[in-house]
Amino acid sequence: MEDDQKQLASKNGEDGLNDWLPITKSRTAKWWYSAFHNVTAMVGAGVLGLPYAMSELGWGPGVAIMALSWIITLYTLWQMVEMHEIVPGKRFDRYHELGQQAFGEKLGLWIVVPQQLMVEVGVNILYSVTGGKCLKKFHDTVCPSCKDMKTTYFILIFSSVQFILSHLPSFNSITGVSLAAAVMSLSYSTIAWVACVHKGVQPDIDYSPRASTKTGTVFQFFGALGDVAFAFAGHNVVLEIQASIPSTPEKPSKKPMWKGVVVAYIIVGLCYFPVSMIGYWAFGNHVEDNVLMSLEKPRWLIAIANLFVVVHVIGSYQVFAMPVFDMVEAFLVKKMHFKPTKFLRFTTRTTYVAITTFLGVTFPFFGGLISFFGGFAFAPTTYYLPCIIWLIICKPRRFSLSWFTNWLCIIIGVILMVIAPIGGLRQLILDAKSYKFYS
Repeated sequence: MEDDQKQLASKNGEDGLNDWLPITKSRTAKWWYSAFHNVTAMVGAGVLGLPYAMSELGWGPGVAIMALSWIITLYTLWQMVEMHEIVPGKRFDRYHELGQQAFGEKLGLWIVVPQQLMVEVGVNILYSVTGGKCLKKFHDTVCPSCKDMKTTYFILIFSSVQFILSHLPSFNSITGVSLAAAVMSLSYSTIAWVACVHKGVQPDIDYSPRASTKTGTVFQFFGALGDVAFAFAGHNVVLEIQASIPSTPEKPSKKPMWKGVVVAYIIVGLCYFPVSMIGYWAFGNHVEDNVLMSLEKPRWLIAIANLFVVVHVIGSYQVFAMPVFDMVEAFLVKKMHFKPTKFLRFTTRTTYVAITTFLGVTFPFFGGLISFFGGFAFAPTTYYLPCIIWLIICKPRRFSLSWFTNWLCIIIGVILMVIAPIGGLRQLILDAKSYKFYS
């Protein structure tokens, strides 16, 4: 009797905490919320670096890897949507909860949480830097005669917006911000490839490898794989997005969620493939690591595109930060026995934004880590961890199509995880000489 009462009290306490935590606080989302949350999470500023990645991969491998990544990540995303309610009467609202179901309570946490945090915190630092740099580019383009300002100040301006938005209580409360970000991502991607078409193929076009040596070509190829992996990094928040959709046995959340995912992936394709291929077609191996930098004119269009990027990364920052807030706040209440108050939430989120701002300002070359993180952290959580969990939970028949498909994705994902950081790390070492702190 006492055990039953304890279990009931624990369940009531868990439900009460879920009503307070940002991921599960509101479950009123529609299918189109899923669409633009996924677009915001997936189509990051990394899309503007895809022509550069193409220049390191070459036409054949580049197109093949882009297409393969799009197909594999859509498949693994479908798996995660399906597994959200794979156990009757239970919802896996967070990535680590699904990991715990597959690997066990403790091991599941250790496998998923470090990788998920690495991705989400890494993206937030990177977007602080990206937002600051694009603000600076906008400022310099609109007012070329104005006094030159350090990138540091623009990162601080960008972060000041995050200090305000981070106090929105739940995923559904950032819907407006996320919608604006999704529209902006489609807008600046379209501006990028249309401007490339308008500029046309450059007179000195060269599609040969960027590096002058075979060794350099191999390492750049490895690094480009990390850039592509980074571009398809929305899986880390997909279960958290699905958690905001209402669900009943008659109308499970997977149906509206999948509808939104399909729409999102069509938009992802419309952004990624034209930008990567047309950008490479126009500039060849002379393309900059941000294709907007290669497009110097018309100035007003480049200024608008950079402003669109700023608005997008403002929304993306929040989409990736919300699961971190959820994890930290749950840890402080459950393990550290803090009371779930507004003051705790204010302190936690302000501190988090301050930390990502400090790291962004201190290491403005954080973008150099894209290839490294793309392979090391993004590849597991996006390309093959969902497949491993699927094999454990769903247990497809050996040598069936599902079994072979999952093992193929696992092999590709592991290869990506091993070789992409090698290229990224080499590039980081080569570029280290020109890095300046607080530049």
